[in-house]
Amino acid sequence: MIDRRTFIKAGTAASAMLSVNELLGSGGRRNSVDGPIVISTWDFGVAANRAAWAVLEKGGHALDAVEAGVRIAESDLNNHTVGKGGYPDRDGHVTLDACIMDDRGNCGAVAALEHIAHPVSVARKVMEETPHVMLVGGGALQFALERGFEKEDLLTPEAAAAWKKWLQQKKYQPVINIENRSFTTEKLPGNQYNHDTIGMLARDAAGRLSGACTTSGLAFKMHGRVGDSPIIGAGLYVDDEIGAATATGVGEEVIRTVGSFLVVELMRQGYSPEDACREAVNRIIRKKPETAKAIQVGFLALNKRGEYGAYALQSGFSYAVCNQNRQDLLVRGKSVF
Repeated sequence: MIDRRTFIKAGTAASAMLSVNELLGSGGRRNSVDGPIVISTWDFGVAANRAAWAVLEKGGHALDAVEAGVRIAESDLNNHTVGKGGYPDRDGHVTLDACIMDDRGNCGAVAALEHIAHPVSVARKVMEETPHVMLVGGGALQFALERGFEKEDLLTPEAAAAWKKWLQQKKYQPVINIENRSFTTEKLPGNQYNHDTIGMLARDAAGRLSGACTTSGLAFKMHGRVGDSPIIGAGLYVDDEIGAATATGVGEEVIRTVGSFLVVELMRQGYSPEDACREAVNRIIRKKPETAKAIQVGFLALNKRGEYGAYALQSGFSYAVCNQNRQDLLVRGKSVF
């Protein structure tokens, strides 16, 4: 008969071994971590996660963590798909979209916001200080300025140079982002250089879930275009009973499937986070098989138990994981193609 002390030691050793296996970056179906955790899309999520972790490790709320985390990406001038370093639309305007959602179902969003470097923080103000969920365009800017946000020119010299290069071969055709093809084949919609989003999900020490999503959108998009990132249920969804999900890539396809909501509902049915993300990706393929082969969409999910996973259309998608054991893990996401 095993005594209590031996049982506890055995359980601790097994738990430690499990944590090591989970942190190897295999992207397995049942990755999970006890305690606080934050996950986010793409390699720049590593730095963003560290900022979120600074909140979580002190016992802070997951909502504060995700806001602090994605603000790092919004401030990174080398990141051309998020925040103030983002490439402009076809008319030279840098327009930003973001949303945020907490464990109680509260949410806020802004879309087509100009001149404000941190749209995620404006989105939180919308959530906390208005009866609305989303403000857009000039109204969002007016609200931000009234709340004390600084107005600035977001078009960086590097982004302006890229835009001027694109202008040499511009084609004003009513096909979203067709101009990228003449700009450079390396920056087609949804690939690793034009994936347009950081989505972040966190669970704090109290088990509360929150998420945030922020972007500058597809480079050289039509003026006024808004993708999935600021749309609750598409780019982000949080249900504290079940889990949370976020999306990245070509937002039009995510919107058509209400992707993040779909992932959470699949987890409600018993799917693991990875399997839920895979089914959401397959839903896109079934609806538009030819389109799906030419673009990138990825989903990332975290359930209430701390299990996480992701799946994408194309190879090349990665996501960052941060917890008490390791703060710099980058996982290669699985994909269909």
